[in-house]
Amino acid sequence: MKKLFFAAIIAVFTMTSVNAQKFGAKLGLNLATVTNYDNAKMKTGFHVGGVAEFEITEQFTFQPEIVFSMQGVKINNGVEGVGGLDDSRLKLNYINVPLIAKYYVTEALSIQAGPQIGFLMSANYAESAFGGVSDTDLDVKDDKNSIDYGVDFGVGYKMDFGLFIDARYNLGLADIFKDNPTDTTFKNNVISISVGYFFN
Repeated sequence: MKKLFFAAIIAVFTMTSVNAQKFGAKLGLNLATVTNYDNAKMKTGFHVGGVAEFEITEQFTFQPEIVFSMQGVKINNGVEGVGGLDDSRLKLNYINVPLIAKYYVTEALSIQAGPQIGFLMSANYAESAFGGVSDTDLDVKDDKNSIDYGVDFGVGYKMDFGLFIDARYNLGLADIFKDNPTDTTFKNNVISISVGYFFN
């Protein structure tokens, strides 16, 4: 079911890209965390993907995207001394599909919002000892939900020659853990800064 749904998303994006007034690519930096982790810190990563833009009115446009996104959380273990554990990292890699509505306040500046669905590609939990004495990197994908969803909010600036810059916040709404037995939910939160280019 997941594969069929993912294939349908790609097909729709491909068809819309062909008929879009503009299509392009983007890449950028993620500052990610997961809610309700003790001693959580921002984890840095990157994202890269394709975009298309459709003009609905002079001020409103619709922008679907497909983006590979490195997310997760860094956890401060708070252990000091030789042989203690350094920061742990939960590394979550997604294919995200944001469906963004854009309102142009000016010809260049836009306010952006819309839903996003994500498909988990990999999940690893890594620990490193101080001084690099030991290292573990465990595959924990089976413990995680394969589909994530949330809402994006942001602003963007588009230049006449095709270059654009976006800054967004993704508010996760789904628990990343499968069969979570507790009342605590763990949700993705990501700040992203992108630079991209429209080819037409």
